[in-house]
Amino acid sequence: MSATGFRVSLIGPVFICLAMLVSGCSDETPQQAAPPPPSVIVTEIENTPVGEHKEFVARTEAVEEVDLRARVEGYLTHRGFVEGETVHKGQLLFELDPASFEAALSSAEAELSRNRAAETKAIHDLKRGKELQPKGYISQSDLDKLSSDFDQAKASVAAAEAAVETARINLGYTRITAPFAGVIGKERYSIGNLVNASSEPLARLSSVDPMYVNFQINEKELVNYHLEEGERDQKKSKEFNLNLRLPNGAAYKQKGTFNFADTKVDETTGTVNLRAEFPNPDGILFPGMYVTLIAESQDKTPSPLIPQAAVQENQQGRFVLVVEADNKVSTRFLELGRRIGPMWVVKGGLKSGERIIVEGLQKVQSGGTVTPVERKVDPVTGAIIPPEEASEKKPDTNNSSDTPPDNSPKPANESANG
Repeated sequence: MSATGFRVSLIGPVFICLAMLVSGCSDETPQQAAPPPPSVIVTEIENTPVGEHKEFVARTEAVEEVDLRARVEGYLTHRGFVEGETVHKGQLLFELDPASFEAALSSAEAELSRNRAAETKAIHDLKRGKELQPKGYISQSDLDKLSSDFDQAKASVAAAEAAVETARINLGYTRITAPFAGVIGKERYSIGNLVNASSEPLARLSSVDPMYVNFQINEKELVNYHLEEGERDQKKSKEFNLNLRLPNGAAYKQKGTFNFADTKVDETTGTVNLRAEFPNPDGILFPGMYVTLIAESQDKTPSPLIPQAAVQENQQGRFVLVVEADNKVSTRFLELGRRIGPMWVVKGGLKSGERIIVEGLQKVQSGGTVTPVERKVDPVTGAIIPPEEASEKKPDTNNSSDTPPDNSPKPANESANG
């Protein structure tokens, strides 16, 4: 046998031995352990009293508002306020040159004095005539003339007194004072301008505390409300808490009350005008401001609240991932109500005591098993905190909205859709 043939005959058995050794080693290697279930943050659902709720676009209106006008003609000589400041009732705001009105008053008073002197003479003459006429010293016609002169003198005094009062009133019109406390707007005429009753308003004065809030309710809601009230005991009539959300989204601290409802439905809009009144001690509300009026019934029903961050959405609707008693994950579609801060009111699909995943949603899929870690959700801030740090804080049921701005439902990932 050649050297080459000998090497070939040796290679075959060597490969067979190596294959047997490898095969024997693999049979003895232990299988890898399955990975543990993923850890997720869960929170237990709790019920919170929530009342019937409705929001309205509303607009503020001053309870009292007046355009300050000149009632007599004259030159503006004084302004007693700073534009945009708060003024008190009776404060001098404008003054017109009073010189001509003071002169007119003096003239009227002088005319009154002259007529009173004439009246005094007429009284004396008539008295003397009544004494002389029976003795034949004057005729009846002369006595009648004396009586007529007295009546004329008396009328002249009354006219002069009225002229004095008119002159005094006109002089008073040269001083324009605040009829009520409020905020005064921009001055339209500068010092030295000639103004009169036909001039534009000098400025506008608006009261600020309290403040009206006007809103509308459609006729369907109005009828439903009255039908519900008709079925109730009159002693248990539904009452509402009224609150405001300001244009910046902040909740207004003061509570309001209903104070007016129109007596007819607007034919063009199908709505009824309503009005509420809110205290405004800090001047936060301004006339003409758009706000959101929130009406919530005082009768409240316990309802589950869940954090908005836990809600996902797909073509079938909004849902959360629930961790069952055996730590398996299931998908639960929900009927959601309004938002209260970072929380969402659940109208159907969940109940108190169930656990939902609030963090780690991307790690799991429906039907899988997880390792739940219990946490609480702060109902005011939406922060996830350990149970021992949970406080007794309650969500502000007045800071609510039907449209989530930042914490809208997250799109469901493929595994969650299952």
